[in-house]
Amino acid sequence: MRIVIALANDALHRLGGKEGTRADTLVVRSAAAQLARIAQSNDVVIVHSDGYRISSNAAPHHEEWERGAVSTERADAEAEGEAAPMKIGTSFQRELRNMLPSARRCAALHTQVEVDRADPAFDSPNKAVGPMLTGARALAAAREKRWHLAHDGIAHRHVVPSPQPVRLLQEEALRRLVEQGAVVVCTVGVMPVVTADDGALHGVDAVIDEHDGAALVARTLNADLFVIATDKPGVFLDWGTANSKLLRHGHPSVLHELACTAGTMSANLEAAARFAERTGRRAAIGALSDVVRLVEGTAGTTISCERVDPRGFAGGAVAC
Repeated sequence: MRIVIALANDALHRLGGKEGTRADTLVVRSAAAQLARIAQSNDVVIVHSDGYRISSNAAPHHEEWERGAVSTERADAEAEGEAAPMKIGTSFQRELRNMLPSARRCAALHTQVEVDRADPAFDSPNKAVGPMLTGARALAAAREKRWHLAHDGIAHRHVVPSPQPVRLLQEEALRRLVEQGAVVVCTVGVMPVVTADDGALHGVDAVIDEHDGAALVARTLNADLFVIATDKPGVFLDWGTANSKLLRHGHPSVLHELACTAGTMSANLEAAARFAERTGRRAAIGALSDVVRLVEGTAGTTISCERVDPRGFAGGAVAC
């Protein structure tokens, strides 16, 4: 079976937290051991973000921002401590090499994603990136760069479009690695490119949602299963209310309407539902610590076009 496993940013952030290097190493090693178990009898691609996180927790870099000396990419990485996801991805690759048989290769691949220049998202920038902007000089520097700005109730933020990914530029290289039996640790470049009229590729001031980028990898490889591993046991509908319940199984045709009730997991649910809808194959969402059971279908949230008997999912909700 060919499986694409996306390590969501929340799971990576927890691994790269403040618990200490030794604690991080032990957690990474444990997760790598589980992933190695899955890779023993399957083709596996592990996808993680390359660190350009969309976040509202960044602290302002006052002096450099007022001089206009900090790029969005650098400010976001520094303010968010974004070296952590990159290091975690490297750690996974190293630990996987140690866990896998010597004959099984483990490869790393950085990818870029193409988007459509006509995507309507370019007309409605809504994803905040980089640190908060405070002070007249910081705002003036941002406006000089012709950034779209939005106020989040505390400060101004740089907002960019989030178009849908269309094509993985490194598709052929990724396919060859998988076909040759390598376990691939694949970063998805969330800063997309567009194709100009002359065929040249150009970067655009936008971001690709990490979940949609991982789903594109799964569709590109014609994966049998798409797993999103997070720091939560699955998707909870009516999140934050007394009626909140773990969604154990959902049909993609009804999940698009329910995604708005899933809180911070809504983007995961939408991406998984689109994969299942477009391919007719299964997707799963749940905790990284349960990744083996997610593959087996005995934990977390399963999304598929299969009609199921709700009685088989006691203790959780079924949306069909």
